[in-house]
Amino acid sequence: LFVGFLCGAIWAGIAGFLKAYFNVNEILSTIMLNYIAAYGMNYLLSGPIMDPLQIKLGSFIPQTARLTQAVDLPRLIPTRLHFGTIVAVVFAILVYIFLWRTTIGFRIRMIGQNIQASRASGINVQKYMVLAFILSGALVGLGGAIEVLGVHHRIFTDGSVSGFTGSAGFSGIVAALFGQLHPIGTIPASLLLGALLTGANKMQRVVQVPSALIGALNGLIVLFVVGSEYLRRHQTRRVERTMKIE
Repeated sequence: LFVGFLCGAIWAGIAGFLKAYFNVNEILSTIMLNYIAAYGMNYLLSGPIMDPLQIKLGSFIPQTARLTQAVDLPRLIPTRLHFGTIVAVVFAILVYIFLWRTTIGFRIRMIGQNIQASRASGINVQKYMVLAFILSGALVGLGGAIEVLGVHHRIFTDGSVSGFTGSAGFSGIVAALFGQLHPIGTIPASLLLGALLTGANKMQRVVQVPSALIGALNGLIVLFVVGSEYLRRHQTRRVERTMKIE
């Protein structure tokens, strides 16, 4: 878990450094870094760290050997639910405390809301911007490690950039929006989306309902959340204009 935490922090720190000191768009830089990481892992999984059994059988599936059971995350109950769920909830609470109850967290939120005002107030924008990227990357790396140690117990891919995580990135965005961009709100949102994704696979097997329906539902959630936020801001501006006229 610590290795995933550390590697995620370093990798995201690169994007943070480029954004803070060279104003490189973070969307472009992180997409490029994703490609670098994905194709680097594709090379490793196709050779240096490939499962020796795959080589022996001649199937050459790009995956590592099954990790030792000593590093498996313990199960909470006799299902696939594992200790990583508790880790995720604990870190969501810690992120809330950090962002809303500490000076550093307040400055990071202030920069996110108004970077010009933050710079004018004397905040070292570059430093806190890089820190925000590092911390977010660390959490992503931790999530990836939990996925490997708690679910798959090996690293594998289908050769594509999304082959390592599937739609985890998009699902994370949906959970964040559904949780109103609040760490505590993402807890029930993530549990709901996880239940939907798991139920979709079983629903497809049992009643032949396409699992893609859940993907469409996720898209609708994004549309409704973004639409409601737009309407809220539009209503706020109307009220402000009315107050100025009066």
